[in-house]
Amino acid sequence: MTNICIFASGVGTNAEAIITHFANHSDIRVSLIISSRQDAYVLERANNHHIPSLVLDRNAFQETSELLESLKKFNINFIVLAGFMWLVPSYLVNAYPKKIVNLHPALLPKYGGKGMYGSHVHKAVIAAGEKESGITIHYVNQNYDDGAIIAQKTCAVASNDTVDSLAEKIHDLEHEHFPKVIEAILTS
Repeated sequence: MTNICIFASGVGTNAEAIITHFANHSDIRVSLIISSRQDAYVLERANNHHIPSLVLDRNAFQETSELLESLKKFNINFIVLAGFMWLVPSYLVNAYPKKIVNLHPALLPKYGGKGMYGSHVHKAVIAAGEKESGITIHYVNQNYDDGAIIAQKTCAVASNDTVDSLAEKIHDLEHEHFPKVIEAILTS
């Protein structure tokens, strides 16, 4: 059995899509949700699906490896970052080599790096006059949005797109493709 831990910082729509996708899977399940915020709605989603959850303390996350004990307790062997805003520390990347994936709301290497998340990304894409945007699913290393690319899915950027309308297109791509790409990684 592959046990997934989802790290999220916000509402958790991608977490919900992943949980739903694997709900009846015989070999893969979401076994733990970890959030960087006590008030993140993703924790309610975890509760609704009877999935255990933890809230991280930023200093402990960055400076100690106590999180590894929690991951071991839940037999976690794959980590998915789904709207998780903190940089993953080296000890965690080293403990899970090529076992941590992230979803970025743009076509990397463009529009990635520190501070490039959510509406900031969509605003930059529109301001640059891009005709195409999309999502990038990549392995995580010690740098923001820098790991090897696993998959990219695209959508057109219309001349009348707003930050909100582009965000909606990107969310549709995320919900459709992220769970499928995770499954492909875990079953290949």
